[in-house]
Amino acid sequence: MNRRSFLKSAGVAGSAGAAVLATPAIAQERKTVTIVSSFPRDFPGLGMSAQRLAQRITDLSDGRLQTEYFAAGERIGAFDVFDEVASGNAQAYISADYYWIGKDPAFAYFTSVPFGMTMPEWNAWIKFKGGQELWDKVSGNFDLKALPCGGTGTQMGGWFNVEIESVDDLKGLKMRIPGLGSTVMTKLGVSVVSLPGGQIYENLVAGAIEAAEWVGPYNDYFMKFYEAAKYYYMAGMHEPGGGNAFGMNKDWWSSLSNWEQAIIEAACMEENAAMNEEFLANNGLYLQKLVDDHGTVLKQFNDETWDAFGEAAAEVFEETRSQSALVAEVDDHYRAALSELGTFRMGAEIAYSNQRNRVLGL
Repeated sequence: MNRRSFLKSAGVAGSAGAAVLATPAIAQERKTVTIVSSFPRDFPGLGMSAQRLAQRITDLSDGRLQTEYFAAGERIGAFDVFDEVASGNAQAYISADYYWIGKDPAFAYFTSVPFGMTMPEWNAWIKFKGGQELWDKVSGNFDLKALPCGGTGTQMGGWFNVEIESVDDLKGLKMRIPGLGSTVMTKLGVSVVSLPGGQIYENLVAGAIEAAEWVGPYNDYFMKFYEAAKYYYMAGMHEPGGGNAFGMNKDWWSSLSNWEQAIIEAACMEENAAMNEEFLANNGLYLQKLVDDHGTVLKQFNDETWDAFGEAAAEVFEETRSQSALVAEVDDHYRAALSELGTFRMGAEIAYSNQRNRVLGL
């Protein structure tokens, strides 16, 4: 065999050997990412968004990060995902962080608070005004790292089986509502009940609750709340915007390479926009379906009720921020950003939208 033939055959053999060695090396680089969610499987909006995000992480990583996804109730309960991830039993959860205000009231600001930021304002605060750094401080106290991964936009005021013509009509009402909005309602005499989304319908139909807020027309249509409550109030003060969290075990997050972290960040950022856009695209359509097909009666809270909401909310924030220096720090920062962002949007986007709708007769 001449020298050229030998080198050629050796090169082929070397390449084959490299291929044989590379396969197990790639397999060893694959990591399983267990994700637990607070939302039902295959549920339009919230559920599908969570599933889409889990799959996107696998796709963007070309299979290096293999996600296994568990919807609410499939592995643990909807409200158990926080402890499951903080303990390291799962790597990540998809949920709304205001569910954890019992652990730290500051978590409310990283979903939504009464009379707070809309979705565009909240995203601006998180990404460019220092909100993420504060979120890291709050989550870090529980060995967690969270990223925004979706939002519904401004939510509806809720479903009621009686008309709310004054604040007195709220007194004694049994209502499902989470976050600091529930504390506001409590101050107004509402008997607040905490329920995961999958249990609202059965409790509303059975009369265990007399009112409930969930999200908005796109999600609420498929929950069939119209079968148990006639009046649908828009909009709500309790959840004007903000979003879902992709909460990760902090030690696990720190163990990832820069590339792996970038994949997760990219997938979360993509879904953060997609979910909000999906709701905006579908809410109007399903609101019309609720009215036309199911006789839902649309209502608005009157100014007296809104004023009462505002007074109760002011008390709630004073009580909330007094609970720790960290909550006060988050509240101060949030309010300063809200003032700046809200003032500009009022004079630009909101003023334009109002005039556009007036001129076009929308």
